Amino acid sequence: MTPKNQKQIETAVRTILQAVGEDPDREGLVGTPVRVAKMYGELFAGLGTDPATHLDVTFNEQYDEMVILRDISFYSMCEHHLLPFMGKAHVAYLPNGKVVGLSKLARVVEDFARRPQLQERLTSQIADLLMERLDAKGAAVIIEASHTCMTIRGVKKPGATMVTSAIRGQFRTSPATRSEAMDLLTGGRR
Repeated sequence: MTPKNQKQIETAVRTILQAVGEDPDREGLVGTPVRVAKMYGELFAGLGTDPATHLDVTFNEQYDEMVILRDISFYSMCEHHLLPFMGKAHVAYLPNGKVVGLSKLARVVEDFARRPQLQERLTSQIADLLMERLDAKGAAVIIEASHTCMTIRGVKKPGATMVTSAIRGQFRTSPATRSEAMDLLTGGRR
């Protein structure tokens, strides 16, 4: 995917290379501005999408148990340092007369992740969209991720995992439902 302002990104990358003391015209760096601009087009592709469209097609189904999709791999870019964070999203919802194809849940995660992001916001955006678009009785999202802004710079603590959760509807109001959801979402690793 090509970003909207590819030439502007290429110019900015050349400027950064010069600012750190590199020669953007040396053999190994000549194509770097173009490569970085193309990479940004891919990494930030979610800026040009509406994740809600993945939930437009639903199926009427009187299923009143949890629907859970675990271990959805994702990567995103921390908006504070423009460094990647990556991990797994675990998504659950309680249907209210309609269900959605499982791949659509993964697509929602993907679209929200492919933009400058905070893990906390990403977690909430997914849960809120499920509640809104599916009219779900409840939604629960847990995200576990490793942040390179913490592992390769600053405090330099590789192996640390950030865990965030967003709990909505009956998952929040019913302790038994919440407990069951947490066990299923985490695979019993609590």
